[in-house]
Amino acid sequence: MATKPIEVHRVYEDRKGSRSEYRVLVDRLWPRGLAKSELRIDEWAKDLAPSTELRRWYGHDPERFGEFSRRYLEELRRRPAPGAASTLLDAAAHRSEVVLLTATKDVEHSGAVVLAGYLRRRRRRPSQRTSISSRD
Repeated sequence: MATKPIEVHRVYEDRKGSRSEYRVLVDRLWPRGLAKSELRIDEWAKDLAPSTELRRWYGHDPERFGEFSRRYLEELRRRPAPGAASTLLDAAAHRSEVVLLTATKDVEHSGAVVLAGYLRRRRRRPSQRTSISSRD
């Protein structure tokens, strides 16, 4: 069975998407200038976003992206994120693809890209997903 893709899109450039996509806003804050009615999402996963402290430290400085990624992955392993990630992957299982939406201008150096990699790795290890989510 082919693995369904997990993509990252900028929310301002992809407000509606396809009905076959499972669309998840992965920013802690709602995108500036967008009404909730203007954006089609299936879930707003605030719990999977970087902490406020980490987001402020990073400041979207590409030179800090490596360290930001390391710290964010550590947060994802510690916080309620393992259960939230399992829930997101389970909910998205019946869709053709998962689209993570972010308002950040530099998508390549965003938390959404780090989260997409984390979710791809978790999806490849279903036994770990089950054992982690059973502890939540």
